[in-house]
Amino acid sequence: MDHFIQLVFSGLFVGSFYALVALGYSMVYGIIKLLNFAHGDLYMVGAFAGFTVLSVGAGALGGGLLALIAIMLVAMAATGGLGVLLERVAYRPLRGAPRLSVLITAVGASFALEYGIAVAFGPNPEVYQMGVSGGTLNVLGARLTYAQLAMTAIAVVLMIALDTLVRRTRTGRAMRAISQDPKACLLMGVNVDRVISRTFFLGSALAGAAGVMAGVYYGKIDFLMGFVIGLKAFTAAVIGGIGNLRGAVLGAVVLGLLESFSVAYIGSEWRDVFAFGFLILFLTVRPTGLLGERVTERV
Repeated sequence: MDHFIQLVFSGLFVGSFYALVALGYSMVYGIIKLLNFAHGDLYMVGAFAGFTVLSVGAGALGGGLLALIAIMLVAMAATGGLGVLLERVAYRPLRGAPRLSVLITAVGASFALEYGIAVAFGPNPEVYQMGVSGGTLNVLGARLTYAQLAMTAIAVVLMIALDTLVRRTRTGRAMRAISQDPKACLLMGVNVDRVISRTFFLGSALAGAAGVMAGVYYGKIDFLMGFVIGLKAFTAAVIGGIGNLRGAVLGAVVLGLLESFSVAYIGSEWRDVFAFGFLILFLTVRPTGLLGERVTERV
């Protein structure tokens, strides 16, 4: 029983990383029906932004939870701004173009971010100067580190804040309205471009926060680290119902739990095979995802 609970907590911890990235996929797709395949690389850029802050101000920041939050806020601002720039330069001019053109542009943006970071920081992995330390806590027989608890708590707070913003604020109402009918929103005086830019900022900022947490927890980062987690986060968004924010979180939790149990009972080398194989099997049964709804194409 203790082993089962340990696997559950491990799955929830990994799922929290996936959820922060998956939310960006769902937000952008829900509003402009764009699969932003460069989104995983914003996670990577966030990790390198945090690494830069650590390299410049390691002595002043010190360690601890407050330092982690400060680094995360800087990285979120940097990746959020980069997401807005990406939307403005790469996606907005193609908003009325065929979807294949936009998809190819997203792939090109992904490679540009990856190899731009490789040129700037070098191709070799970088070591985070801020390690995680602290004791462990026994919860229902499972051993959890304080670092895991703190990072999971931060991820949950960010997810709740986003959900509150989307459901309770004027910007959130505008996002939901544009997802239903952007042309009607224009006629009602809504600044659609501004709302879409804010959507990219929020989604990119969450991905940047996840990148910092991954760098701090795992200790190493590299310019290709966003590729796999980008696919995993996209998988989570599809499992939950892409375009549905709560569905993205649910899909990330499901994927994290599946990986945790598959590694324990099948083997770590089967982690990705099991995850993507489950996606294929799941979509044959429920193509709209757990919380997704069948929609018709507007013309």
